[in-house]
Amino acid sequence: MGNLSSIDVFFLVCAVIGGTLFLVRTILFFVGGIGDTDLDGDPGGIDLDLDGHFDADFHGDMEHDLANTDSSFRILSLQGITAFFMMFGLVGLAVSTGVKNSFLSVLGGLASGLIAVWIISKIYSGMKNLQADGTLKFENAAGKEGTVYLKIPKGGTGQVRVSVQGSLRVLDATSADGQEIQTGENIRVEKVISGNILVVSKIQ
Repeated sequence: MGNLSSIDVFFLVCAVIGGTLFLVRTILFFVGGIGDTDLDGDPGGIDLDLDGHFDADFHGDMEHDLANTDSSFRILSLQGITAFFMMFGLVGLAVSTGVKNSFLSVLGGLASGLIAVWIISKIYSGMKNLQADGTLKFENAAGKEGTVYLKIPKGGTGQVRVSVQGSLRVLDATSADGQEIQTGENIRVEKVISGNILVVSKIQ
């Protein structure tokens, strides 16, 4: 480091620390080892008095729920901070050693760091959008056609087999006109009542 100036050393340290942490967190992210811990504290937990006393009391929950954070990315997350410092250090060092101008080095580092955070946030957002929601939403059955699996008695409830969210399911159902529908009859789902009971009509 004998040929490096103090600002070059600063950029190098930022690049090494940021790059190492970013690489480790990225590897752990893809192997499912960790989620992305948000740095969101409860705003009510920080008290700043004008008399010079500063009381920090973070009583917000630091959620580490892997199911909710695996594919989420926020600007103020550790992943974003490490990406920022990695690019800030790399580009800042490259500009500094090339043009020997501290102002341009810092400016270039800041710009590249912000661009890196923006790009990664878009990647994470895209990954989140690609995830399939496995939660069954009964309202998605409306308009679907299927067959009666268990006879629907007059004024009562039976079961039908319909395709919902890409898979064939057997669900409770009642007749739209209150009449009996025999097993094997073709039906169409008209609506959903009571949260999970399908109202169906026989297809003539």
